[in-house]
Amino acid sequence: MKHEPIRIAEADPRPHLIVIGNGMAGCRAVEELLARDRARYRVTIFGAEPLVNYNRIMLSPVLAGEKTFDDIVINGRDWYDDNGITLISGDSVTAIDRAARTVTSRGGITMEYDRLLIATGSDPFIIPVPGKDLPGVISFRDMNDVDAMLAAAAKGGSAVVIGGGLLGLEAAHGLSLRGMIVTVLHLMPTLMERQLDEAAGWLLKTALEARGQTILTGADTAEIVGDGQVQAVRLKDGTEIPADLVVMAVGIRPSVALARDAGLEIGRGIKVDDHMVTSDPAILAVGECVEHDGQVYGLVAPLWDMCRALADGLVAAPSGYRPAPTSTKLKVAGLDVFSAGDFSGGNGAEDIVLRDASRGIYKRVVVREDRIVGAVLYGDTADGNWYFDLLRRGESVSDIRDALIFGQAFASGGGQVDPKAAVAALSDEAEICGCNGVTKGQVVACIGTGAHSLDAVRSGCKASASCGSCTGLVETLLSLTLGGEVEAGPRTMCKCTSFGHDEVRREIVAQGMRSIPEVMQKLHWATPDGCSACRPALNYYLLCALPGEYVDDQQSRFVNERMHANIQKDGTYSVVPRMWGGLTNPRELRAIADVVEKFNAPMVKVTGGQRLDIFGIRKEDLPAVWADLNAAGMVSGHAYGKSLRTVKTCVGSEWCRFGTQDSTGLGVKLERATWGSWMPHKFKIAVSGCPRNCAEATIKDFGVVCVDSGYELHVGGNGGIKVRATDLLCKVATEGEAMEMCAAFIQLYREEARYLERTAPWIERVGLAYIQQRLLPDADARAELARRFFFSQQFMQDDPWAARVEGAQREQHAPMARFEPIAAKQEEMA
Repeated sequence: MKHEPIRIAEADPRPHLIVIGNGMAGCRAVEELLARDRARYRVTIFGAEPLVNYNRIMLSPVLAGEKTFDDIVINGRDWYDDNGITLISGDSVTAIDRAARTVTSRGGITMEYDRLLIATGSDPFIIPVPGKDLPGVISFRDMNDVDAMLAAAAKGGSAVVIGGGLLGLEAAHGLSLRGMIVTVLHLMPTLMERQLDEAAGWLLKTALEARGQTILTGADTAEIVGDGQVQAVRLKDGTEIPADLVVMAVGIRPSVALARDAGLEIGRGIKVDDHMVTSDPAILAVGECVEHDGQVYGLVAPLWDMCRALADGLVAAPSGYRPAPTSTKLKVAGLDVFSAGDFSGGNGAEDIVLRDASRGIYKRVVVREDRIVGAVLYGDTADGNWYFDLLRRGESVSDIRDALIFGQAFASGGGQVDPKAAVAALSDEAEICGCNGVTKGQVVACIGTGAHSLDAVRSGCKASASCGSCTGLVETLLSLTLGGEVEAGPRTMCKCTSFGHDEVRREIVAQGMRSIPEVMQKLHWATPDGCSACRPALNYYLLCALPGEYVDDQQSRFVNERMHANIQKDGTYSVVPRMWGGLTNPRELRAIADVVEKFNAPMVKVTGGQRLDIFGIRKEDLPAVWADLNAAGMVSGHAYGKSLRTVKTCVGSEWCRFGTQDSTGLGVKLERATWGSWMPHKFKIAVSGCPRNCAEATIKDFGVVCVDSGYELHVGGNGGIKVRATDLLCKVATEGEAMEMCAAFIQLYREEARYLERTAPWIERVGLAYIQQRLLPDADARAELARRFFFSQQFMQDDPWAARVEGAQREQHAPMARFEPIAAKQEEMA
């Protein structure tokens, strides 16, 4: 069927630029063009995926659960609209008619062009072995692949990743975090052999194996086995590895089929000149699909340079692309690696090597004729940009040869050199952001045009907008350029670190950190032991991430949590035993009365949470008080902790003539299920038996209001200084559903809120719609959150009072020595 071409309206005489490919290179080329001459072309972009432009480099964090798709969008729908760009997404171009200067899409659209830009990227290489087409065998290139892996991981089982390059290792890391048993098969003897030498590859392999992955190098795949669905991978040596999912990540090839069919000159890729023009002067190409001077490229930095050269040519100011040395700075499964130049050795090259086994650090700098020609760093990549700058400029390092391996600070005269001076000393051509190919000069220029905050720089020139590893460098450049005029961005945890709470939580999970010292070491804490702000937060984050494994660090808790009681202004403590759902009995009341008399407690107070609070207990008497209360069957009420405090109830249908459900019974069940759980902040629950809401459920962190047809579930209430009524989360029909939803909500709060953030500000920050999206549509995801909560509860529901009664940490309750003035003592002796 012949399609009539769509012609540009007479009212818009501008030449029409059609871009085939809505990926990173195609859209970056358009961005560069708009920056030079916004009105020169009318632009139409065809994209095969039904999505806006997103950062493919960040697919791995999406797979690992560290980011969402929205987090990795580069250009949202508003960018296309604001710049008058027509986006035709989900409709790939299938034919180019060079004579008629038209393109035709799979959906039947035929459109004329004046200039055509091909940015079709690359295709995953699928090894030609039997079984490669079985269901369950996928690649790792786009969001469809991520969605397929997430669906497979939700079912559990085993995954085999073929390919130990960056993409393969990132896929393995994400699937491992999602709970799958992962095996990586790599044909070569060294992982990431293009970026790492043998020593660094061994360190990476060892670190990944320590996280539970199986890594097989020198593994040659013979066959993928299965009957209607993948079941295993068989190697040429006969080894067979079970697999419910196989991910092919063995490499990529330039996507040239469309260009070849159009008769363009093809080599390994679409052949282009220095201005990215193909064998047809009206057609350009850019990105992973091109071949320039016999070379094809997959790294971001050269692709961005191509985009700049292409844009210069389109506005009649040709500059030409010439390849420059490239570096690779990556975070592989949370592990820092860097490489640049030629590290193959030989031909008069000299290796300078530093190994620090205790810190997991390996550095190798390759020097030839007193000039750096290559570098490999593992574990500590802070000096990567400096080494690369020396390599790129070809400067002699003879004067600093002896200190070169110890980094810029030592080579410049000592280990205490001002880090700002080190960044200031970098040349304007030094690469700051490897993900987006941004140099120091470009960051400074962006700041000079008004980008006075980190977010503004990220929006303006894309530096620090992807993986974030260069954030510290960008912040230093902001400080150097603006002095005290830097606009505040997101708050860090404290002055000990440049990381925020969310980043620290993500890195703890991504890097498998297991202790506070390890977090401080790997995230480069500025202080040796942290401070009163970060230590309690780190203690909580580790406790949440490693239930049953991490040992609670009492030094990192506030005094009330260390003492398991609330300190009062006179130095004594108050004690609140738990009363399930607000219920008590004669035995408990007698025990409380006996404690009050025995220890001369001056006050007993009924709290707003339906508990009894005993005041005036001395520190050294606390274990004896707890022993008496334990004997009556009472446990800690955690009235002092960042944890579940109380579940308040009304009498409900058992006694009240207005009650619609057994609110008291549900409250008791909820409290027995959730007590002992540590959280970002204190957490209160209430269950009201009818809409009259006598238990005040609508100002609690989680509130249940019983109605005739079931249970209304409310979240995010707060009755403190700033009163906030709850938001209605949903309505359920049964007690079981209410309890599962409560557990899932608590776990979501535990895993994603920041330390000392109550549910009210957390929900205001992330939005109720986000909470509902995480909890309501996907029953399996909700059940998994609840499962993780109850798994954690296995290790939390040990009464801390009982442990202290048995003698645990008795030093906490030792009375201080008694001091008397000397004069008073002498008078007594006289």
